[in-house]
Amino acid sequence: MNTLQLTLVLLGASVLAVVLFRRINLPPVLGYLLVGTLIGPHAFNLMKDVSGAQSLAEFGVVFLMFSIGLEFSLPKLHTMRRTVFGLGLAQVGVTMGAVAALSLLFGHSWQLGLALGGILSMSSTAVLSKLLAERMELDAPHGRDVIGVLLFQDLAVVPLLILLPSLSKPPEQMAVLMGIALVKAVVVLSLILFFGQRLMRKWFHFVARARSSEIFALNVLLITLALAYVTELAGLSLALGAFVAGMLISETEYKLQVEEDIKPFRDVLMGLFFVTIGMKLDMPILFRNWWAVLGVLAGLLLLKGVIVGLVARRMGSSPGNSIRDALWLCAGGEFGFVLLGEAGRIPRHVEQVVLSALVLSMLVAPFIVHYCERIVTRFAGSEWLLKSMQLTQLAASSMATEKHAIICGFGRSGQFLARFMAQEGVDYVALDLDPERVRAAAAAGESVVFADATRRESLLAAGLQRASVVIVSVDDTRGAEKILQHVRDYRPELPVVVRTLDERDFERLSRAGATEVVPESLEASLTLASHALVLVGVPLNRVLRRVRDTRSARYQLLRGFFHGISDREDEEEQPRLRSVWLGPGSGSIGLSLEEMNLGALGCEVSAIRRRGIKAVEPTPETRLKAGDVVVLLGLPAGLTAAEERLLRGARARV
Repeated sequence: MNTLQLTLVLLGASVLAVVLFRRINLPPVLGYLLVGTLIGPHAFNLMKDVSGAQSLAEFGVVFLMFSIGLEFSLPKLHTMRRTVFGLGLAQVGVTMGAVAALSLLFGHSWQLGLALGGILSMSSTAVLSKLLAERMELDAPHGRDVIGVLLFQDLAVVPLLILLPSLSKPPEQMAVLMGIALVKAVVVLSLILFFGQRLMRKWFHFVARARSSEIFALNVLLITLALAYVTELAGLSLALGAFVAGMLISETEYKLQVEEDIKPFRDVLMGLFFVTIGMKLDMPILFRNWWAVLGVLAGLLLLKGVIVGLVARRMGSSPGNSIRDALWLCAGGEFGFVLLGEAGRIPRHVEQVVLSALVLSMLVAPFIVHYCERIVTRFAGSEWLLKSMQLTQLAASSMATEKHAIICGFGRSGQFLARFMAQEGVDYVALDLDPERVRAAAAAGESVVFADATRRESLLAAGLQRASVVIVSVDDTRGAEKILQHVRDYRPELPVVVRTLDERDFERLSRAGATEVVPESLEASLTLASHALVLVGVPLNRVLRRVRDTRSARYQLLRGFFHGISDREDEEEQPRLRSVWLGPGSGSIGLSLEEMNLGALGCEVSAIRRRGIKAVEPTPETRLKAGDVVVLLGLPAGLTAAEERLLRGARARV
C-alpha cells in the first residue's frame, strides 16, 4: 500500500469512527484509538512506517500543550487557588503515592509505580467539561471542583513530562538526571519568560501590521515550533517549549486569533497522535490478560474515587458533593495517553494493561456521570435534607408573591430582564446555579435564589401555580425543554418565553410548548439594521415602522398584550391577548375554529399551544382538543364572549 492509499484509508476510517462515536455521545478520542487499533501492526497491519507516524504525531502533543498554555491565566489560578492547588494537588500527589505503594506490593519498582500513578491520575478534560456544560453544572459546587482539579492536572502534565523520562534511568543516575533537568528547566524558562514577555507583544504587533492571515498563521507555527526546539536542545521536551509559547501569547491581545488559527493543526495532529496510541494495543496480549485489564480498571475507578472523595470531604465539601467529585473524576483521561507515550521503558504487558484500562475507563465515564445523582442520593442521606432546605428557602421567598414572573437563569440577560420587571412593578423570582452570583445578587436585594430551574420541585417552590409567566433566559436548549415539560404538566395555560442564540432551535422549542421563542441573532440584526438605515438617511419613523412590522410578523404575540391590573385606563380599548385553557369538560372540544366563528365576536385566534405542537397560524379547519391553550386577540368585551363560547360551547352551533 503506497502513501496516498494509506492516507486515504487513515482519513476515511477516522472520519467514519469519529462520526459514529459522536452519534452515540462518546468522545471522539475513542474513535481515533479504534482506528489505530485496526490499522496497527497487531490487527490488519496497514501502516508499515509506524515510527514515522509517531514522529509526526508528537506534534499533536506539542500543539495540545500550546493550547493549554494559551488558557493559562494567573488571575484565574488565583481565583480558584484553593481548589486547584488544594484538591487538585492532593488528588494527583496522593494517587501517585498510592500507585507507587501498590507497585512495590506487587513486586515492581517504585519508579514504575510513580510513572503509572502520574498516568492514571489524569482525568479527561475534553469529556468532563463537555458533560458539565451539557448538564448545566459548570457553576454547581461539584462542577467548580471538577474544573479546578482538571486545571491542575493540565498544569501537572508539564513537570510530569520532565519527571517521567528520568524515572526509567538507573536509581544511582536518576537523582542526578532529575536535578540537571530541573536546573535546565528553571534556567531556560526564566530566560524565555524574562525576554519573551518583552519581545512577544512587539513581534506580534510587527507581524499583524502586514494584515495577512496567512503570515499570521505562519508566525504562530514559527513561534510554537521554535520554542519547542529550544527546549529540546536544552534536553527538555518539545511539549514544554510549546506550553511556554502559549503562556507568552496568552498575555497579549492576539490570544483569541491565535487560538482560532492553531485549532485545525491541533485537532488533526492530536487525532493522529491518538491513532498511533491505538496502534500500540496488542489484542492477543489483552485477550490473554483480560482479568488484569478489568482488575486495573476497577482499581483505577475505586482508588481515584476514594482519594478524590476523601480529600474533597477533608477540604469541607458536603458528603453529597464529595461523592459527586469522586464519581466525576474517577476515570482516566487523554493526558494519560500523552504521559504513557513519554514514560520511557514500561514493561510491554504492563503498558498494554494500563492502556486498555484507560480506554475502558473513558468509555464508562459518561455512564458513571449519568447515574451520579442516583448514587449520591443512595449513599448521602444528608442530600435530602439539603435539597429540602433549599426548596424551603425558595418557597419562603416566593410565598408572598402572586402573578409574578419566574426567571430561569440570572446571567446578564436575566439581570437586565429583572430590572425591567422591577421598573414596571412586576414581582419576580429568579433561579440560578452560580453560588457567587446568587450570593452577590441576594445581598444587593435581588429576588434570586440558588436552585436548578430544570427540576420540577424548584419550579413548584418558586410559585409555578401562582405565576403569570415563565421566562427562560439561559441559552441551553435541553434545559429549556425540561422546563417547558414541567410547565406543560402543571400549568398548561401558563405562557413561557424562551431565549435562544439563533433560530436553529425555534421549531424544537415551539414544539416543546414555548409561547414565544426570542432569537438573539434576530434582535441583534434588527438593532444593527435600524442604526445603519438611520445613518444612511432613511427617516427614523420609517425605520421604526419597518422594525415594528418585522417584529409583529415574527412574534405573533406582539399584535396585542396580556392585560394586568396595573394597565392604565386609556389602554382599555387596545387589542390585547388572553390565554384560554380547554379543560376536559369544555364544550368546544371537537369543534373547528370555523364552527366556533369567534370572528363574529371580534376576536382572532392568534395561536394554539398543544402538547407536542404549536400552530402559530391556525387554519379554519383546525379542531380543538382537550388540553389546548387558545391564545385570543381582541378587545375586552369580545375576549370575554369568546372565552365563554370556548368553555361552554353551546353557542358555537347557533
